[in-house]
Amino acid sequence: MYAIISTRPDIAFAVGKLSRYTSNPNTHHWKALNRVFKYLKGTKDYCLYYSGFPSVLEGYCDASWITNLEDHSSTSGWVFLLGGGAISWQSKKQTCITHSTIESEFVALAAAGKEAEWLRNLIYEIPLWPKPISPLSIRCDSLATLAKAYSQTYNGKSRHFGVRHTMIRELIANGVISVEFVRTQHNLADHLTKGLSKDLVLKAAKGMGLKSI
Repeated sequence: MYAIISTRPDIAFAVGKLSRYTSNPNTHHWKALNRVFKYLKGTKDYCLYYSGFPSVLEGYCDASWITNLEDHSSTSGWVFLLGGGAISWQSKKQTCITHSTIESEFVALAAAGKEAEWLRNLIYEIPLWPKPISPLSIRCDSLATLAKAYSQTYNGKSRHFGVRHTMIRELIANGVISVEFVRTQHNLADHLTKGLSKDLVLKAAKGMGLKSI
C-alpha cells in the first residue's frame, strides 16, 4: 500500500485486488502476491521521472464492468500526469452496481472529474502557475461515455448515474475539465482496472513516467 501511494502506480490494481482478501486469503491469493513481489524485485530500481514536458496537467480514466463475480462490482481507474510523470492515481472497486459498460465508465469519469477539480484548485493557488488555467483534459476510451458527457439529456433510469451525469456536465460547462477520446491501447488507466500481461503493464508504467534509475 505504501508503494502504490508513493511511487508505484503500476501495481495499484494488483494490490487493491489482493487487499480485498487479507482477512481470509487462499493459496491462489498467495501465489498472486508472490507474483507481485517478483515483479517489484525485477523493477526495484524504477522511480517516477518528471521531464517537464508536457507542462500541462492531463488525465486518463477507465473502468472494467463486473470484474468481481462475487458481488458483480466494477473497477474504476484514473491517473493524472504533469511534466511527463504521474502525480495522482487510483484503482478502486466501485461502490454501486452498474448495469452496463457505459455506466461503469461514467462512474470512473465522475471520480476522475472530482480529482481534476481538486487538482485544478490546487494549481490555481500556485502563484507561478500561468493564469487563466485551461480545462483539464480527461481521456477515456469509450465513445458512448464521451457522447453522454456532452449530452444534455438524461433517461432517468439510474439515480446514481443521473447525479454523476449532472456533475460532469457542470464541470465541462464551468471550464474545469474537457473529455476526449483515446484508443484503449493508449489509455494509461487501462492497467488500473484489470489484470494485464507484464509487457502491457511495463508499457503503461513507462507512459506514466516510471523509469529505471
